[in-house]
Amino acid sequence: MHPDADAGPARVRLLTRPGCHLCDEARTVVAQVCAEQGESYEEVDVDGDAELRRRYTDEVPVTFVDGVQHEFWRVDPARLRAALARPRR
Repeated sequence: MHPDADAGPARVRLLTRPGCHLCDEARTVVAQVCAEQGESYEEVDVDGDAELRRRYTDEVPVTFVDGVQHEFWRVDPARLRAALARPRR
């Protein structure tokens, strides 16, 4: 996670699960883009929350930007950069 406690809540939320190769790829992209943009992100294990597991189990990894679902399965770096260029919601 990109540490920046003064910036408020993380703009990007990444839902993952252990052992998921797509999650590993998404994490790499999210970490790189957030570092470039000076933004923070948080990662949440869907298997640790029954409601998240029920809702997103077939879409993992799932990326949210400013609380809105952004992508699932893959993260396009250019699309994530564009979303982070918009003002925080």
